[in-house]
Amino acid sequence: MDKILSRVSSAAGALAVGAFTVNSCIYNVDGGERAVMFDTLRGGILPDVRGEGTHFIIPVVQRPIIIDVRTKPREIPSVTGTKDLQMVNIKLRVLWRPVIEKLPQLYRELGTDFDERVLPSIGNEVLKSVVAQYNAEELLSKRAEVSNRIKSELIKRGAHFHLTLDDVAITHLTFGREFMKAIESKQVASQEAERQQYVVQRAEQERIANVTRAEGEAEAATIITKAMEKTGNAIVEVRRIDAAKEIASKLARGRNITYLPG
Repeated sequence: MDKILSRVSSAAGALAVGAFTVNSCIYNVDGGERAVMFDTLRGGILPDVRGEGTHFIIPVVQRPIIIDVRTKPREIPSVTGTKDLQMVNIKLRVLWRPVIEKLPQLYRELGTDFDERVLPSIGNEVLKSVVAQYNAEELLSKRAEVSNRIKSELIKRGAHFHLTLDDVAITHLTFGREFMKAIESKQVASQEAERQQYVVQRAEQERIANVTRAEGEAEAATIITKAMEKTGNAIVEVRRIDAAKEIASKLARGRNITYLPG
């Protein structure tokens, strides 16, 4: 019985050692990841990149470094000055990923936190250089143009550090208090100018109406004068009769009038 237990114990130990050895000789690369290999006998980081799946390594001699290669977002804030010396707070949203073929060089030069080392630096550099070419009003009116220029320059700078930028967009853009007060004052002045213009236009329309009315009355008076010259007092008598008829009609409709003598 003791011999059996001893054999079982030895077998279990051998299996444990074997499992540990096998586990030490393999490693897994998950989806969305790549691995670069550090080899102490071959001079450090090897030039090839390991893809997804299970791979073999030489324990102690080799060590895999797993790197996430999926597209990730990052926000880059910056405070910079415009062409007309206005301070502006601006934020960029960048979608980035490393160039897979350059992972060994990228890790050798910058380590695994290469995004922390590169993106804030080149982001602020590009923002300051591009924004300085526009004044404050142009940043608002030409926002799409500014965004495209920033994107173009940032893609070039990212490629220098083996980073691919899939998208770059301005997500936040505000100015200092002085500029915002100036904008509000300008809007108030513009509204007041529009109101004054409306008042002037209204007065001009009223003047034109008064002139037209006066011209019409003058023309009517001229016509009546000419008619009286031709017919004498006949036109006056006609007007008197019309007025009398109108007065009689109004009196006839009154409640207290029952008889109107002729």
